[in-house]
Amino acid sequence: MAAELIDGKLLAATMRAEIRQKVLELKATSGITPGLGVILVGDDPASRSYVTAKEQALAAAGMHSEDIRLPASTSQEELLAIIQRLNATPEIHGILVQLPLPEGLDEAAVIRAIAPEKDVDGFTPVNVGRMMIGEPCFLPCTPHGVIQMLLRSGVETKGKHAVVVGRSNIVGKPVAQLLARKAKGGNATVTLCHTATTDLAAFTRQADILIVASGRPSTVTGTMVKPGAVVIDVGVNRVPCATTKSGYRLCGDCDFESVSAVASKLTPVPGGVGPMTITMLLENTYQAAVNTLQRDL
Repeated sequence: MAAELIDGKLLAATMRAEIRQKVLELKATSGITPGLGVILVGDDPASRSYVTAKEQALAAAGMHSEDIRLPASTSQEELLAIIQRLNATPEIHGILVQLPLPEGLDEAAVIRAIAPEKDVDGFTPVNVGRMMIGEPCFLPCTPHGVIQMLLRSGVETKGKHAVVVGRSNIVGKPVAQLLARKAKGGNATVTLCHTATTDLAAFTRQADILIVASGRPSTVTGTMVKPGAVVIDVGVNRVPCATTKSGYRLCGDCDFESVSAVASKLTPVPGGVGPMTITMLLENTYQAAVNTLQRDL
């Protein structure tokens, strides 16, 4: 069996076209342009690349972004003051602080400072709590993108056994919660595995749907996958490669060759979950602008 690849680029392009149309309609009916404040502290190359990609996607969707780039020497007080200014700026509907932050800055305090109604990353305790109890909220972008990939690829989650490998606050925990919730794209029975799990393969072989977000290459190999399972590989890792100009190549947390021989559907890396993460950021920013109208009624 050769797994059908779930094309994240194609799904993202389709959704971004839908979002752009909604933005055009919002502008025409209300005069509102969704706006996102983007804060980058320091000069980490990967973070800079991510922020640039997000800003390009915002522009393509017809949205506005305020790009704030700060030196690594920025103090906690200076960063919090900027967030408070964006909280109070009506034209900015969402706020994104690119993580990780430089050493010396308190990420938890920074996230808590973002107004929940502008927390388009879905990281504040208020939005996490709302997600846990099933109230309307901004869902974290990568987990939300995973659910959309399953839905738009025709994968039934109801009654299935989903196994999540990884318990990070950004991916593992929230995607497990979304798969278990009583909603479309949920209603699965979920097992959450992590670094303290004994005999990981015993759990992954039970999965109808396997979400791998461990942050380590080859965490899951073909022998660890149930034949016909749907596998979503969230990981993005740089590994040495002598045949590329950069000296490295990107790979996921699964061994692609062996897993693709067993799974029924599989996301590639790159070109899988990554494009969907930015797409859900666009969706959340659009929704934040719509919410502004509803609050003003």
